[in-house]
Amino acid sequence: QISSMPLLSMHSRQISWTPLLVLGYLFYLLLGAMVFQLLEKQAETHFRDQFQLEKLKFLQNYTCLDRQALEQFVQVLMEAWEKGVNPEGNSTSPSNWDFSNSFFFAGTVVTTIGYGNLSPSTVAGQIFCVFYALFGVPLNLAFLNQLGKGLNAHLLTLERWVQKPGRAQVQLAIFLTTGTLLFLVFPPLVFSYVEGWSYGEGFYFTFITLSTIGFGDYVVGTNPNKHYIPVYRSLTAIWIVFGLAWLALVFNVGADLMERYLQLKWHKSDLSLAEGATTKLEDEPEQPRIHIPS
Repeated sequence: QISSMPLLSMHSRQISWTPLLVLGYLFYLLLGAMVFQLLEKQAETHFRDQFQLEKLKFLQNYTCLDRQALEQFVQVLMEAWEKGVNPEGNSTSPSNWDFSNSFFFAGTVVTTIGYGNLSPSTVAGQIFCVFYALFGVPLNLAFLNQLGKGLNAHLLTLERWVQKPGRAQVQLAIFLTTGTLLFLVFPPLVFSYVEGWSYGEGFYFTFITLSTIGFGDYVVGTNPNKHYIPVYRSLTAIWIVFGLAWLALVFNVGADLMERYLQLKWHKSDLSLAEGATTKLEDEPEQPRIHIPS
């Protein structure tokens, strides 16, 4: 009877690590909100004031226009941008819906990146996009899952090849180093050369794309002043698919390590509570038992 009390007490005091994960998740969101507000709000105010100042200067230089006409023209520019038409281009600019660009767009649909700079404008195109994504997203997940299994099999091959102590660490280092070079280090160099971006902007585009965040502020092959090779965006779409599989596997490994770490911390906490309860019961003198005859 008495020996089972520590186990019952430990079980009653056992706390799941899930609430800690929820609190950590909410704290991370709050931290991100505060940092983004601190970094971006002032810059947004500056750009907004600068834009209003430029409109006033434009009206002063072109007195034949009034504010209402200018606002209507700005609205036309905004609608053109929402339809995927770059206002800097002209009628001779390449179409956003040629085969290469359409292939790239199809890739952004099934991978759920969704840059937002281009979308179907016709009713038929929007309906087709819904059903295309309905079947394409599960197909993409199955493909990435199979590709991830292939990467895991490659890791197992490396493990059999490396017959030395600490081969798991060597195997993981090779996997991370190779993937980082192929998907995060070298591609920004290519994008910087082709698009005219800085390396930081190219790296930003690379990570935002492969993590399927896809803000749409940087998109390859959209500068009307540059001449791209026809297969440029198609090759980029293929790179995205393989990069998604690699980065998803890295994220899964990171999430698994984090979950194991949290479970280990809580397990150690439970063991310390149980040991404390056992020690306390051992220190207490045994209570005399009273025998009541039947």
